[in-house]
Amino acid sequence: MPDIILTSPLCGWAAPLDEVPDAVFAERMLGDGIAVDPTGNCLHAPCDGTVVNIHAGRHAVTVRSVEGVEVLMHVGLDTVGLNGAGFHVHVTEGQTVARGDALIGLDLDQLVQSARAVMTPMIVTNPERFRIVRRDQDREVGIGQAVLWLTAATAEAEADAALPVTGDTARQTLVVPLVHGIHARPAARIGACARAFEADVLLVKGDRSANVRSAVGLLGLAIRLDDSIEIVATGPDAAAAVSAVADLISGGMGERAGEAPPPTPVAPPAPPPAPAVDGVLRGVTAAPGLALGRAGTLRIPEIVVPVDGQGVATETRRFDDALATVDAAIADRAATALSAQRAILSAHRAFLADPDLLSATRAAIAEGRDAGFAWRRAIRAQADILRGTGDARLAERADDLVDLERQLLRVLTGTVEQPVTFPPGTILIADDLLPSQVIGLDIAMVAGICVERGGPTSHVAILAATMGLPALVAVGPALRTVADGTRLLLDADAGTLTLDPDPATTDIAAARIETAQRNRAAARAAASETCRTADGVRIEAFANLGSADDAVIAVRNGAEGCGLLRTEFLFLERDSAPDETEQAEIYQAVADRLEGRPLIVRLLDIGGDKPAPYLPIPAEENPALGLRGIRVGFAHPDLLDAQLRAILRVAPIGQCRIMVPMIASLAELRQVRTALDRARAALGITDAVPLGVMIETPAAAITADIIAAEADFLSVGTNDLTQYALAMDRGNPAVAAGIDGLHPAVLRLIAQTTAGGAAHGRWTGVCGGLASDLAAVPILIGLGVTELSAAPGLVPDVKALVRTLDLARCRDHAAQALRLSSAADIRALAAAFRRDLQA
Repeated sequence: MPDIILTSPLCGWAAPLDEVPDAVFAERMLGDGIAVDPTGNCLHAPCDGTVVNIHAGRHAVTVRSVEGVEVLMHVGLDTVGLNGAGFHVHVTEGQTVARGDALIGLDLDQLVQSARAVMTPMIVTNPERFRIVRRDQDREVGIGQAVLWLTAATAEAEADAALPVTGDTARQTLVVPLVHGIHARPAARIGACARAFEADVLLVKGDRSANVRSAVGLLGLAIRLDDSIEIVATGPDAAAAVSAVADLISGGMGERAGEAPPPTPVAPPAPPPAPAVDGVLRGVTAAPGLALGRAGTLRIPEIVVPVDGQGVATETRRFDDALATVDAAIADRAATALSAQRAILSAHRAFLADPDLLSATRAAIAEGRDAGFAWRRAIRAQADILRGTGDARLAERADDLVDLERQLLRVLTGTVEQPVTFPPGTILIADDLLPSQVIGLDIAMVAGICVERGGPTSHVAILAATMGLPALVAVGPALRTVADGTRLLLDADAGTLTLDPDPATTDIAAARIETAQRNRAAARAAASETCRTADGVRIEAFANLGSADDAVIAVRNGAEGCGLLRTEFLFLERDSAPDETEQAEIYQAVADRLEGRPLIVRLLDIGGDKPAPYLPIPAEENPALGLRGIRVGFAHPDLLDAQLRAILRVAPIGQCRIMVPMIASLAELRQVRTALDRARAALGITDAVPLGVMIETPAAAITADIIAAEADFLSVGTNDLTQYALAMDRGNPAVAAGIDGLHPAVLRLIAQTTAGGAAHGRWTGVCGGLASDLAAVPILIGLGVTELSAAPGLVPDVKALVRTLDLARCRDHAAQALRLSSAADIRALAAAFRRDLQA
């Protein structure tokens, strides 16, 4: 029989069982295996198989592989006393799982604080049938990485294990005194006790029984405190065996009620939704803007599908036909979509072709399941894995999977969903939204979006911004209290939703909306004019681009160049990296559409929240601080060299400037400079090519004067700089409300950057979110920023604002901002500054 492989159920450090600080596991009373000291927050299936037992405490689960290996995973030590707190079970007993499927979600922070240890043994509990022949331990492991190799025991050993035991029979009934019942540790000790006898010993509870030598069998009985059980033994020493096992259980094994330490209290239930404070709910800005309207709730019922199918051939054909239909429909929508929408639709098509999803679905169909049921199970298992990574941005991608689940189920079931219609001026309220639902909104009727959950980097947020819809996410359960028809004022810029605003507030908001619309029309009319302040200071108004189509929009909106070309759009959602020629053609297309305007190309910035399947980047505890940005280029020099050559092939030479992401030291810039010089030599290019640095790390900002000595320009990426300066993940809704680029710490880092650049005659730009934030623009100019690269659609507004400013006043304004103590205070200062400008 070929080797059987078990993979790590957790990210973390794999260690021998000997290092587990518990004799039951270290002495292999339950069986042999390995332990993982976890860094991840979800336990995953180590093999294809069936869930045979989930402990009532939710801290332990047993999976039986298709070959019959019984694998017990026990999260932490003494975790049974948590009574389920800190665990969320994703599966049910009897459920079929595939390797890597999510089993149990973990609140690792709570477990670390409450449990004796979080080291998690993975045990083969039927060693009489399977023998471990190799193990990979004493190293860091990721989910799905092979850690144990097994082979079936010899036929003789299996036969010996199966021999019936004959002889006398003895019985004894008792009431279980163990406060947590018979869980893994007592099961191991009972089994070890019974092995000292020749007799075959069973525990009987009701009409079910289990051999005490089988830990899985004992756990499956779910024996709890005060349960009545019977011990039955057959063999030459049956009476002695029953007596020994009964004495062990009656003695309590240190877990008798009253002896064991009190269980850790379960966290209290979540409080009911908090009412609005002074009629105002707060959320996280996903797309800027202001809207007045009435609430309209989007409610879509789940599609019901049967469990069992009509035969494997029939269900396979139904699935394949539905898959082709959905793929064709998405392709049709992508053909006429805007670039941001097209990128999301392309990602959806890639998900539809995902081999893991397809194989999991076909495997369930082969078990006799309905195609819809099989697809839903496969989708939700993958979605749970994404949500269990601990990375909020990956968790947001789970919404895309759920979207595809519904699209395919509609085809399979023939469900016809009527277009959701709302009256004009609706502010859409939802628990969460799927990307396809946002794409389908009639923006003539919907004025804004408020979502209970979601995150600011989700596809829903990107789509709302692209469509010009003000949007708030992560508003929380209080949003459920908003009744349809309620008058609302959505101020996404301020992150607020005001319920039933009074007439004075409504009039002020309406006037602001009218003024904004009038100003926007004037800004568009003057978009092609050169960007200068009122006193003649030149400020370059550039645009951030993600495609050649974006370049057309940017030029139409008066952009004077591209301050950030996100080249990762070429590298993601595909099975292999683009070659040099493909890259060069795309970069040339962008340059051509810019019609000679400067093009700043950012080197590949993937990793973290932007994984590429063909690059072996291992799972990381904190991806934002790991292998991303230029670090990926250093790890894959062939990729870096190919991209540099592709950029250099763009004609005319000099239109392209190169920008390096995630720089933290001058040594890294020098390494890129060496690679650039090597690429220039290979192509015979003697002209200098500007090489700049993206200031995203506090280290780069603080040492900007050192970096600027050799960089040709500096450009501040305020999104990442803010999250790193504030130690807040910008993709995590739990802390996103505290993330603001106008925090004084961030502004001081920007001031240090501009000063460092000026010391060497280098210009400093901003290509992050603050460049599109009109409240921030005067402060940035006052700090010494001379280039602003905004979203293409906002370039006219930025240019119009700059024309109303003078440098001396901006410098005074920035100096005042640097003296304030919070982002809220600075935003209040900025609002007052704008009012004075408009007076």
